[in-house]
Amino acid sequence: MAAWGPATATVLLRGIRGLPLRCAHGTFASQTEGELRVTQMLREKFPPATAIKVTDISGGCGALYEIKIELEDFKEKRTVQQHQMVNQALKEAIKEMHGLRIFTLVPRC
Repeated sequence: MAAWGPATATVLLRGIRGLPLRCAHGTFASQTEGELRVTQMLREKFPPATAIKVTDISGGCGALYEIKIELEDFKEKRTVQQHQMVNQALKEAIKEMHGLRIFTLVPRC
C-alpha cells in the first residue's frame, strides 16, 4: 500500500451534545467490532479495492473512524468525488458516528 498524504484527507466531525470526542476504552483485539463492521460495508460496496483500512480513533467506542481506501475506480475523479463515494457507501453507518476521516488513493501501476 502506498503512503497516505494529507492532501487526500477529508474530516467530517459532527457535534453531538453530550457525547465526548474521545471515549474511554478497555483492551480489545486487533480490530474492534465497529472497525470490522465498517470494513465489511466497504468491502461489499467496493469489492475491487486493493486496500481498505478502518481504524477507530475514538479510543474504541466507535464514535470516530479513520478510513483508508485504495481503489482503481477513484482514477479520473476529484478527491471530493472519491470521498462522496465513500460517504454514500457508509450512509447509514455515518448516522451513528461522531466523525469520519477519509483518505483515498488510486493504486499505482
